[in-house]
Amino acid sequence: MTDLKLASILEGRRSQPHQLIEVLQDVQERYGYVSEEAMRGVSRELGVPLTEVYGVASFYKAFSLKPRGKNIITVCTGTACHVRGSKMILNQATGQLGVSPGEMTKDGLFTIEHVNCIGACALGPVVTENGSCHHHMNPGMMRKLIESLGDRSPEDFSHG
Repeated sequence: MTDLKLASILEGRRSQPHQLIEVLQDVQERYGYVSEEAMRGVSRELGVPLTEVYGVASFYKAFSLKPRGKNIITVCTGTACHVRGSKMILNQATGQLGVSPGEMTKDGLFTIEHVNCIGACALGPVVTENGSCHHHMNPGMMRKLIESLGDRSPEDFSHG
């Protein structure tokens, strides 16, 4: 059975396979990710094979197949950023928050991701936070960014 939110997204689009990407974008916006249940509903209602829905949802970076935190922090690990220390910045973020790249913190506040290139090589290392770009980053700046977004003191980030 399709829930009410998904039903409202699909309204007027049923049996229209060409609407697949737009429907998935709306699902992503509404739920924050594209769940297996949503993919099954989209498949059924648009008349698109589930394998095709999954293929599209997993191919495009814009879609997440699991819940994401309120704050999405993305560290560029492309060549220009890598040689300027992006690995240390990624390690600072994952260590401070106690998650691996692609995971969400238990409190739902953060997801840490990394990408091969953000396209701002001259400004590296580059980090984006909820769409805002931070350039010439270092581990100390990352620590402060996370603290400011979480609105918590450093003691709140202790392990354990």
